[in-house]
Amino acid sequence: MARYQIAEWFGRPLESLPVPERQSLAKSALQGAPVPNCPFIHRNSPCSKKGGVCSIRGPSGPPVTICPKRLAEADTVPKWLARIAGFREVYMAREVPFMKSPITGRPAGRIDLVIAGDREAASWFGLEVQAVYFSGSGMRADFEQLLLSDTAEVPQPTANRRPDWRSSSAKRLMPQLQVKGPTMRRWGAKLAVAVDQPFFDAIGGPSRTASTDLNDGDIIWLVVRVNPEFRLVPHHWEVLSLEASCEKLISAETIKRHEFESNLRQRLSRLP
Repeated sequence: MARYQIAEWFGRPLESLPVPERQSLAKSALQGAPVPNCPFIHRNSPCSKKGGVCSIRGPSGPPVTICPKRLAEADTVPKWLARIAGFREVYMAREVPFMKSPITGRPAGRIDLVIAGDREAASWFGLEVQAVYFSGSGMRADFEQLLLSDTAEVPQPTANRRPDWRSSSAKRLMPQLQVKGPTMRRWGAKLAVAVDQPFFDAIGGPSRTASTDLNDGDIIWLVVRVNPEFRLVPHHWEVLSLEASCEKLISAETIKRHEFESNLRQRLSRLP
């Protein structure tokens, strides 16, 4: 398992932080207060991500976003979707109720964002934002190490961890599409999904004949990346059907039966 380390911390590139600021953020991460404001959202609110890690990085490639608010920088994604939709003006609503409990009538599911071309919502698009979970050791030991380190060089990560593409895609995002996609299709509306480049690459990357015709599918994939200057920029977009999107998110093949049974035989133990 690779040793991914902190790339951005409380909205700041870790490598650029002077030692005193690094130590101050380590105290915030460990003690939970005081917590800096999140620079990626407009509401001037304190960071709500425990530990404050926005993205992590491996030995190569762009940072991997592990906090969805990182993808809110400068409204890059909704403005991009509005350009694709051909909206001359952009209106946006957050956390719009989409489902309700049959017992209480209260909202039981929401769409992350809805982008409209006017206040009357004559034309609108749903937008789901998906960051990546990671597996392996937590970050606390890294925070402690950063608190104690007084050298300019950033300490190496303390333990193995890596992005958990499977949990983020097939287990988290795909059910969202399967629940919301059919209704959106019945309504004649489109659902967009925003992910970062490492996430999209992990589920197969761009299609061989990627379509940018909105009539060619149900799901608009908006792929962004964090560039070397740590700015969020559009990277790639394409349109896929709901079914093709779900196949992409599974991103795995069933092994042959003889492989399964060979592995099984090695694992079997008799119960007493």
